[in-house]
Amino acid sequence: MKENTIRIGGVPEHFNLPIHLAIEKGEFRKRGINVEWTTFKGGTGQMTEALKQDNVDVCILLTEGIIKAIIDGNPSKIISNYVISPLTWGVHTAADNPLDNYLDIFDKKYAISRFGSGSHLMAIVDANSKDENINKEQFHVIRNLDGALTSLASKETDVFYWEKYTTKPFVKSGQLKRIGEFLTPWPCFVIAATDKVLENQPDNIVRLLRTIHDACDTFMQDEQITTVVSERYGITQENATRWYHSTEWAIHGWVSNKMLKSVLYSLRSAGIIAEEEAIPPLVWTRG
Repeated sequence: MKENTIRIGGVPEHFNLPIHLAIEKGEFRKRGINVEWTTFKGGTGQMTEALKQDNVDVCILLTEGIIKAIIDGNPSKIISNYVISPLTWGVHTAADNPLDNYLDIFDKKYAISRFGSGSHLMAIVDANSKDENINKEQFHVIRNLDGALTSLASKETDVFYWEKYTTKPFVKSGQLKRIGEFLTPWPCFVIAATDKVLENQPDNIVRLLRTIHDACDTFMQDEQITTVVSERYGITQENATRWYHSTEWAIHGWVSNKMLKSVLYSLRSAGIIAEEEAIPPLVWTRG
């Protein structure tokens, strides 16, 4: 790997546009960092595995997913919030599935990208919040959004949780039917890094974060950027504007301890982590 190179990954969604624009404008190079971007269509579960296998140094991923992964022994730390507004999950089924009522989903078959992914964890948290339970046998791994479209169309599965603006074109085209929404009860995306890169390149990680925070600040100052969002991600101008004004990015690295406690509470309540499970350090403490 080249000196001063940081391998960073994220999903192919509009939330990561500030970072892509910073790469294209050479903002990371100005701070002496070579960024190599990898797209992970499989979401948070795929990214936590990539961090664990040292296939990537830094990822932008769902808060609850990386917390669960670190508790399970993933050698990584949260290094900053990224998107501090909650994520709106669309609850989807196939357009021709007779399932119409959001409250009738909890005994159905669920499409999930991976066990431990956001589509898996949030389905459980949502059910738990409504005093419902989902059994492990109800989940079927479909890897990514493309896999979900196939699985739902064949009636192999009935329910799929995914970020609502990403799936909106498929709802509009008639491939999917959205029957409900669920709001993540905490800031939705954080930035995580492997213990290895934090030990070997701490100064570069600080520079990386400064560049990302600056890019997010610039992004939030430019309301005209919604045109770029619309063009790049196949979202209507109206939906891009709605999404932009419902989303806030972090411009500093502070991570709330109360937020971490809230996520842990929900994961325990949902039975995703054991009540007595030891919690390792979750957030990077700069030396």
